[in-house]
Amino acid sequence: MTAGGAVASLVAAMFLVQGAPNAVAAADGPALAVDVSAARHAISPDIYGLNGGDPAFNAEIGQSVARWGGNASSRYNFKNHTYNTGSDWFFENIVADEQHTLEWMVGSSLDRGIKPVVTVPMSGWVAKDSPSAHPFACGFPATRFPAQDRFDEWDPNCGNGQLDGKDLTGAVPEDTSVRAGAAFAGEMVAHLVDRYGTAAQGGVPIYELDNEPVLWSSTHRDVHPEPVSYDELGGKGTATAAAIKAADPGAAVLGPSGWGYCEWVASGVDGCGPGADAAAHGGLNLSQWYLKNMKDYSDAHGGKRYLDYFDQHFYPQIGGGKDPESNALRLRSVRSLWDPTYVEESWIGPGGVNAPPLQFIRTMKSWIAQYNPGTKTAITEYNWGALDDINGALAQADVLGIFGREGLDLATMWGEPEPTDPGAYAFRMYRNYDGSGGRFGDVSVSATSADQGRLSVYAAQRSADGALTVVVVNKTGDELTSPLSVAGFDATGTAQRFTYGPANLGAIVRGEVPVDDGRVDAAYPANSITLLVLPPAGCSVTVHVNGEWGTGHVATVTVTNDRRTALTGWRVGWTWPAGQQITTSWGATVRQDGARVVAANAGWNGSVGARGSTSFGFQATGAPPPTALTCTPA
Repeated sequence: MTAGGAVASLVAAMFLVQGAPNAVAAADGPALAVDVSAARHAISPDIYGLNGGDPAFNAEIGQSVARWGGNASSRYNFKNHTYNTGSDWFFENIVADEQHTLEWMVGSSLDRGIKPVVTVPMSGWVAKDSPSAHPFACGFPATRFPAQDRFDEWDPNCGNGQLDGKDLTGAVPEDTSVRAGAAFAGEMVAHLVDRYGTAAQGGVPIYELDNEPVLWSSTHRDVHPEPVSYDELGGKGTATAAAIKAADPGAAVLGPSGWGYCEWVASGVDGCGPGADAAAHGGLNLSQWYLKNMKDYSDAHGGKRYLDYFDQHFYPQIGGGKDPESNALRLRSVRSLWDPTYVEESWIGPGGVNAPPLQFIRTMKSWIAQYNPGTKTAITEYNWGALDDINGALAQADVLGIFGREGLDLATMWGEPEPTDPGAYAFRMYRNYDGSGGRFGDVSVSATSADQGRLSVYAAQRSADGALTVVVVNKTGDELTSPLSVAGFDATGTAQRFTYGPANLGAIVRGEVPVDDGRVDAAYPANSITLLVLPPAGCSVTVHVNGEWGTGHVATVTVTNDRRTALTGWRVGWTWPAGQQITTSWGATVRQDGARVVAANAGWNGSVGARGSTSFGFQATGAPPPTALTCTPA
């Protein structure tokens, strides 16, 4: 819709400890603060999903979710592998080649450990058996509509269904399609269960209730010219969800996957604001009613959940412009995802629909809490544009940080970056910053900036090793020097630093920065993304040989607490080089398994004060142990 080498060629000389020296001194930036003990919650790995993209790049970043969706999926017929392009391309029936079949997408995703999200048709029609080469069956054939604005140059019988810019009426659905109700969706799921097992057995875990259904009267107007009402969306949604759950009770259902602001709040009947359809449904907007309708259906069927993810698409009203005004707006507009003080600057704002601040993810969660508690949140299409430019990369880095901080459960980008695009490096900063699979943490923690519009900051702790990871996005044209205070976390004296910016758009640059008593002072280059990795402070160990003779030795091991807080226990380990054996020990519980030795604190010396130390001793056969002993807090 492979750059592993591009990341592997990290260049250490580009940025020194505090950033590359500049002729112009860095400006003072806003203060940054991280508190590891506050606002802790898990970051869903499913926010790093894609709808398509380069397979090697997707593997490199550990793509978590792959969505099989879009307009073509609305009329995909799994029985004949045929779909209709709709208004995307002259309403033509296309027989999918092998690598565009549903089975290929599901199988290849599962083989790579990626969760597939499969869209099931819900409009009432799917593509009929069709020729695999021109001339294709199409929704507005010239034989039926001889006058149209455009015809396919490769298939002149297929038109765009418009005359003088207005939609034609009177198409015959049977020209391209056959009827398909909720039972068809159940058959489709049963087919995938037969081939790949149930969701609980490692098969398809999530099914999507069609794609942007309120647009059917536009995108698939040859078979569904009528505007979608509350009742149609609700009735088809519950019936299809029930069919999915009957075929695979463990599978999750995701919907309604609205196309944008109008579909978030209004049915096709009402247009883009409250109208008669809303009034007839308690005055609730479409999203609110949809959630409530799904909950009412669940309550009427024994409390079984029929909607697992509340999903909407989000496209900022910017486009791909890269002029200074568009770039500035792109970076501001990410605030529509969360900021209760930000008023949308597009037609959605005061100049258009007069919407309140969107704070989109938070609004989704508030609607869920009120109308269908326990439902997860998803954004299965989004794209801030300009992914081939550093500005788009900055926005994408901001978006991924926001997704994690705000607790979004699933996201899949539509219109993926090329592996060498700056936008791809925004993903790498979270998913492969060091070329060896290094990842942003999986537990979000509090991170604040005195001016999020200049320097945005996101932080998370990594469960695997306890490291604290901090992403800082400099959205200004100036290098900014800012203090970062870290609370609730003891770090070592040096943090790893990884920077991506205009100075080198082909690599992520390594560096180091000192950590001094919970504070990091660093310069963040103009228009850059910086990741700081702060390893947790622990304990260090030294060994002193008190005496040795030809057949043995006696040694004392000193354990030092490198933290600013007390240790409550410790373990020291080493591996003998040549078959030595412990004969006796004191001050520790020592166990030996082959060449491996592990010594754990005794009850009386497990507590070691900040920067303090304790010791234990042992006698062993043979030569002394190696000097490279390891120490781990217990």
